[in-house]
Amino acid sequence: MKKEIDVLQIAKDLIKQQVNSLIDLQDRLNYDFINVVKLVANCDGRLIIIGLGKSGIIGRKISATLNSTGTISSFIHASDALHGDSGNISNQDIVLFISKSGNTDELKKLIPFVKKLEVQIIAMTGSLDSYLAKNSDFVLDVSVVKEACPNNLAPTTSTTMQLVMGDALSMSLLSLKEFTKEDFAQFHPGGTLGMRLSLTVDDLCDVSIKPEVSSSALLNDIIMEISSKRLGATAVVDDFKIQGIITDGDLRRLLESKENIAQVRADAFMTKNPKTISKHTLVYEAFSLMKKYNITQLLVTENQKYIGIIHLHDILRHNFF
Repeated sequence: MKKEIDVLQIAKDLIKQQVNSLIDLQDRLNYDFINVVKLVANCDGRLIIIGLGKSGIIGRKISATLNSTGTISSFIHASDALHGDSGNISNQDIVLFISKSGNTDELKKLIPFVKKLEVQIIAMTGSLDSYLAKNSDFVLDVSVVKEACPNNLAPTTSTTMQLVMGDALSMSLLSLKEFTKEDFAQFHPGGTLGMRLSLTVDDLCDVSIKPEVSSSALLNDIIMEISSKRLGATAVVDDFKIQGIITDGDLRRLLESKENIAQVRADAFMTKNPKTISKHTLVYEAFSLMKKYNITQLLVTENQKYIGIIHLHDILRHNFF
């Protein structure tokens, strides 16, 4: 067994080799890539991705990324396509074949059938002289000088190139279609990601609990309001306009700094120009604002009028940050 330092060096060398290959990939991008992006963006059907082996695994992931970012896609394993699944391909679709060699028996049997459908064929291959490349309308070059495998056998660098090319295609399409985070949320309604992209402040803010005092309120009334509403703060509002906020921390500092405080008014120790947030804002943006300013409450507004408070604890209870 190799010493630990040798193992670390192997890992570092592998990563370096793959990074260098990706830099070469970046330099090789050409107008075929632009044409592929435009072709897929204007497709009336689906982008059908076909591959087998490790390339098939990468193809399945690329298809999943496309579907989650607004481009309709389906993955078909090359062997399954030869045994009935090719019937899923329509003449409205575009077919993307992924293959390092571009010369497998499955591809040589399948490509003539696909060409009869008169659909556009895109090749993502590591061999520009291959059967696949020569029989495709567009070629995405993902060739590598050498696999990161010491024996130059196990697909390593080649699959990394395929994966990154797929991500480049997906993100280019996302940008071209102006696919927004709101669109993304529609494709991810469940789980943590869906909540982060769809849950708004309005979903967490209980407007029936609305701590509020006037700027002339005295300390006893302020303490009672904060204590009864249990949000650790109260808004200071005059004539429906927010004047400030008083938090538990403000009360503690007041108690520590003055001996006779019974007649102290709210406007004497409130924090002016407090941070506010619209009820329509995404919760993750509210969370980011709290982190940025190191605060635990935000005053919630609707049409610039105070309607309640969202507390950091309300957000953390949902366990999605």
